[in-house]
Amino acid sequence: MTRTKVGGILGVPAVVALLVANVIAVGVASAQSAAPAKKPNVVFILADNVGYGDMGPYGGGELRGYPTPTADRLAREGIRLTQFLVETGCTQSRAALLTGQYSIRNGLSLLSLPGGPNTLSAKAYTMGDLFKDAGYATGMFGKWHVGEAPQSLPGAHGFDDYYGIPPGNSWDVAADIPMIMQTHSAGDIPEKVLLEKGPWMVHQTGNGPLVRVKPYTLAVRAEVDNELTDTAFAFVKRSVAAGKPFFLYFPFSMGHGPNLPSKEFAGKSRIGQYGDKMMEGDYHVGQLLDLLKELKVDDNTIVVFCSDNGGTGWYFKDWDGTGLGAPDMGSNYPFRGSLGDATEGSIRTFAFIRWPGHIAPNSTSYAMFSIMDFMPTFASIIGGKMPEDRAIDGVDQTDVLTGKSAKGHRTALLTFIGGDLVAARWQQWRFYFKDMQKGETDAQRLDGLGSTSTSIYFPKIFNIEMDPHEDLNQIKYMWAAEPVFKVVEAYYASVKKYPNPSPVTLTNFSEK
Repeated sequence: MTRTKVGGILGVPAVVALLVANVIAVGVASAQSAAPAKKPNVVFILADNVGYGDMGPYGGGELRGYPTPTADRLAREGIRLTQFLVETGCTQSRAALLTGQYSIRNGLSLLSLPGGPNTLSAKAYTMGDLFKDAGYATGMFGKWHVGEAPQSLPGAHGFDDYYGIPPGNSWDVAADIPMIMQTHSAGDIPEKVLLEKGPWMVHQTGNGPLVRVKPYTLAVRAEVDNELTDTAFAFVKRSVAAGKPFFLYFPFSMGHGPNLPSKEFAGKSRIGQYGDKMMEGDYHVGQLLDLLKELKVDDNTIVVFCSDNGGTGWYFKDWDGTGLGAPDMGSNYPFRGSLGDATEGSIRTFAFIRWPGHIAPNSTSYAMFSIMDFMPTFASIIGGKMPEDRAIDGVDQTDVLTGKSAKGHRTALLTFIGGDLVAARWQQWRFYFKDMQKGETDAQRLDGLGSTSTSIYFPKIFNIEMDPHEDLNQIKYMWAAEPVFKVVEAYYASVKKYPNPSPVTLTNFSEK
């Protein structure tokens, strides 16, 4: 049949062809609009014991003797949280981050020490499990610090690849062998024998065996963040090449004593090794941001950069590798206390979050945001499911990130040390059920991990907004106790339904 044209109208065959083409085009468009959005990658960078007043956008940085250009960049490109709250120590905050629960619910409400009893349970459901179940490649490089038992390792909790320091210890164990040698605590055992038995860098693939790589010495400590960054780079590149969304958990050493800087950054700041390490850590975060851009995945990647705790107190100040006496410690200004306390200076620190197209650039939020909130927030974003057979203390804060809510979905937070509920926050009110006191009154000022908490019979009350340093006990505002006690009652009701393991103790072994 030949095609004819009558009155400007196409012939039948052409009309049929046109209709078919339109149907196909509409079908393709519908299929494209119905296609699920690509899951975002997530990069979670965790500094260690960096105080609220340390980073440039919080009043530190250049004003404290070291520029932090990457932190400044993240503040411009994303959201800065000014009420980001954590727990009282490294182990506790990491347990809360990984599980979305108060650390006490997993028996991890005290700092983990070598050979100590607290270790992550096999029953814990972690952020690694969440992303793994959602189809992500999962990598963790750095400091685990929630247990070294086989059931506690990263590979047992959803991580495909793990490389870092000994999983039950912290960055300072690099000094163990030199201190043992200095004090002759091991008798005449040669150093090479101690190194063989001492802390090692380790690697784990999936839930396979933990493989020792090399001794973790002070020399390795100085360069470890370079090595961890390279390892994280390789993981990201493999994931992108495989076309898989990825979750990178990068808890590096920035901020934790001894802050021995790498050769490239030694002497770069104006305040000694702490400032040098701040500059180095800021640089590594910038490297990761540049890599995401180079791989063309930065527009679909959520980047979080925060700290696990406030800065250490005077008990770490003498870890000065130069011998010049520069304190190896950060600034928790304007808040009181340091790592190990239940005070605001210990549990409030910095956090930046960037997610292009979803989080408004150059934004700030005063919403109360707990480290526990990240897991349910990520679950909401990636379509994951939080477990329903246990208490979940974190809340979904997606509305804070996207600017839909200024106040967020959290109004309260409890603070535990060991088996004790020692403090609570409700809105701007801070209640103490134990009195946080310094362990020493001499020039060493051993607060934080060296402090004591004394029993009291009447709570102490502080208005954090009016009095951030907690100098004025506001007893006359006791009406605020009613909502605080409701939060406490709700927590203990949840414990009846989901009992906690026995609280860990590192001092009272009669309770074991």
